[in-house]
Amino acid sequence: MPSGSCFCGAIKLSFTGDPIACGLCHCHDCRKLTSSAFSVSYIVPLANLTLTGATPKEIHKSSDSGNKVTNYFCGECGSPLYGKGAFGENVVVRAGCLDGDELEKAAPQLELYSERRVPWLGTCEGAKSVKGMWKPGQEGEGKEVEEKGK
Repeated sequence: MPSGSCFCGAIKLSFTGDPIACGLCHCHDCRKLTSSAFSVSYIVPLANLTLTGATPKEIHKSSDSGNKVTNYFCGECGSPLYGKGAFGENVVVRAGCLDGDELEKAAPQLELYSERRVPWLGTCEGAKSVKGMWKPGQEGEGKEVEEKGK
């Protein structure tokens, strides 16, 4: 079972079952949220996520895609942990907060907002390149990932 915590350890999280998908996102919101050129995240059912410790703080925002999203982070150290609102009843767990070799095993299947990828970064081998946000029900790119989530 993948598990991890925020930087200071005040909040621990884990999830059961296989993720629906793993993806990179190059949208401006993910850049700001992670203070990086892109985010790496797992999409998992909300029911499979377990939190212990302190209660995460939350921030609500309309995202680049127009979705109303809520991002959850540690109120002590500021580590981003997960978000919800972009994928129905699923959450987006930030892979960087996971312990062990989970980040190394991530193997992204989707690369969202690929048109915003910084020019010095190559494409992610094996990932479907999606312009903008992938949406459940979207034809074409990412369709096989959606089928896995059913």
